[in-house]
Amino acid sequence: MEKKKALIHIDYTYDFVAADGALTCGAPGQALEGRMVELTKAFIDNGDYVVFAIDIHQENDPFHPETRLFPPHNIEGTAGRKLYGALEELYQANKQAANVYWMDKTRYSAFAGTDLELRLRARGISELHLVGVCTDICVLHTAVDAYNKGFDIIVHEDAVASFDPEGHIWALRHFKGSLGAQVVKKGAD
Repeated sequence: MEKKKALIHIDYTYDFVAADGALTCGAPGQALEGRMVELTKAFIDNGDYVVFAIDIHQENDPFHPETRLFPPHNIEGTAGRKLYGALEELYQANKQAANVYWMDKTRYSAFAGTDLELRLRARGISELHLVGVCTDICVLHTAVDAYNKGFDIIVHEDAVASFDPEGHIWALRHFKGSLGAQVVKKGAD
């Protein structure tokens, strides 16, 4: 029997990707746009579960640990939280679909303080496909939690990026070597 799968989009927003985004990974993130749209459309059209796990912050929140680490980003109610480029249009056209879910997250991992695991388990999903930014921060923390919860993990190398090239490479190795994830890219199957 074929495993049920979900595509988990992590933080592919204006603030993390656009040239003038508040905490952008820049060109490496922008280069993912076509692949992000292609994967998302394929998952939606196939009836698979598609989750947009999107970072949300309150302006000047002194209690959030990221306040000390990064400039303000993905502030609630700002354009910085919109999905980047053509992915926003695809989301808007499909956001009412039963297999598309937008989820706010306040920590690096899409599992931390959210109902993600409950939603996945309720649907019998055991295989998670991870895409988004940043490879070595939010994608990594989501992958670690997915591993600890027993999900099979597939990271799409051509759909993840970071503002830290060395961190990106390290995280790709870590996904394979320490989490047993499959790291795949288009044309390599």
